[in-house]
Amino acid sequence: MEKNTVINFFTIVLHAFAGWALSAAVLGVSRELTSLTFALVIHALCVPVIFGVVSLYYFMNFAYTTPLQTSILFVSFVVFMDFFVIGLFFKPVFAMVATLLGLWIPLALIFASTFLIGVFIRNQSRLH
Repeated sequence: MEKNTVINFFTIVLHAFAGWALSAAVLGVSRELTSLTFALVIHALCVPVIFGVVSLYYFMNFAYTTPLQTSILFVSFVVFMDFFVIGLFFKPVFAMVATLLGLWIPLALIFASTFLIGVFIRNQSRLH
């Protein structure tokens, strides 16, 4: 593997980790302050904003991958982390996130926000 390929890979993973960690923090804090259902709603509302900002930074400064590739990578990273970190170490929490509102809606919103931001930034750079 070339040095640039490794750096590019870790750049994408770092951005995916940042989005996942911030999303997990929102869920963790809101879970402590509100009911489970309301915490999941807050999480679902914050996830596209968090990943939108992360994606905006990534596409404006790096853009090593296409919007579709980045969306798939970000969602795959979140699934991996939720399954292996949350699922294996925090089993009661995993049951909470393995629901439509706890997992599937946020994953769809991560994909959509990342993809749309990437397309927007890519189109903006073509205009200039």
